[in-house]
Amino acid sequence: MTLNLANYEIEAKEAVMAFWKNRDKAARENVENGTPDAGTRGAVTNGKNMDGFLKLIIDVVRKNGLTQADIYYSKPLFTLPGYFRPTKQWDLLIMNKHRLVAAIELKSQVGSFGNNCNNRTEEAIGTALDLWKAYREGAFGQHPHPFVGWMILVEDSPASRKAVKVDEPHFKVFKEFRNTSYLKRYDLLCQRLVQEQLYTTAAVLASPSSAINTGEFSSVSDMTSLETFVTTLAGHVAAEAVRK
Repeated sequence: MTLNLANYEIEAKEAVMAFWKNRDKAARENVENGTPDAGTRGAVTNGKNMDGFLKLIIDVVRKNGLTQADIYYSKPLFTLPGYFRPTKQWDLLIMNKHRLVAAIELKSQVGSFGNNCNNRTEEAIGTALDLWKAYREGAFGQHPHPFVGWMILVEDSPASRKAVKVDEPHFKVFKEFRNTSYLKRYDLLCQRLVQEQLYTTAAVLASPSSAINTGEFSSVSDMTSLETFVTTLAGHVAAEAVRK
């Protein structure tokens, strides 16, 4: 079966433009309303910024054979049981014949790269560990491994591309992290999330704020590219589509 990547590059550009437009709109509305959530945080908490990527993923699912699958991206239906906590809300869940086909997280990072990068890292690792432990304990039934995906859109800016110093007061950090940018740190994170089998695939997209009019984005490496993410998802969905 030939995989259908659903014109992902065109849809991704549309998703990127929507991301920046939604952030800009939310920030302006909060400032105009004089709310305490104004400005950058207001843009972050709008909650709809990555919806364009939901559409892209849904199109890939539908065009690779799961035309009747149940797709959830709103409360409470995008909730799964955890092992270390009662439940976890995912950005997107795909169910087929009561089987968990895929669970996907969509994140973004604009400015404030310091602690927020560490927070995103800890969240991604903890989420995956919780899901796989719950899976091994039979929380989702006795079914094949689901596709577990993690994607982040990071602002492409001088701040995200400049080399960052690391503190080494007691032990040396891994050399890969020395003098690396936050974009490269996200790339290393995604690579290692996959290498350690915490996620089926993980992607980092870099996009400047000027992409509000162009949809411009780029990859940091082939392993963490959007193409790899979409192709891997399409393959998993196609395999599920022929399963009885």
